[in-house]
Amino acid sequence: MDTVSEFLTRVRNASSAGHEKVDIPSSNVRKGIAEVLRNAGYIRNYKVVADGKQGMMRIYLKYTAEGSSMFEQIKRESKPGRRKFVNVDAIPKVRNGYGISIVSTNKGILSGREAVKQKVGGELLCTIW
Repeated sequence: MDTVSEFLTRVRNASSAGHEKVDIPSSNVRKGIAEVLRNAGYIRNYKVVADGKQGMMRIYLKYTAEGSSMFEQIKRESKPGRRKFVNVDAIPKVRNGYGISIVSTNKGILSGREAVKQKVGGELLCTIW
């Protein structure tokens, strides 16, 4: 199963259901995506609890003042059956800069803006707004 898609689906479902937090099995890719989401302001925080096996990641979701979800849409771009790689020139601006794209680069998992600043391309994992 695609671990990135599972991560995004769990966050999307918990956010639309109004949950305060969601627990997800941990991995380095998931930690990188959670870090980008925290820095962009889509989630409050996350923490990883070591359990002797894979570890669990707890993500604390964030909502607007009216109580609606911070995520309007989470879209998986690169899939296991069809990978989507982009050069630094082709990293998309999501919703004219109101959303973010998440790119897996050789310098780690970065937001689209950070990847453009560092002038690196990579695999376009997802877009969020």
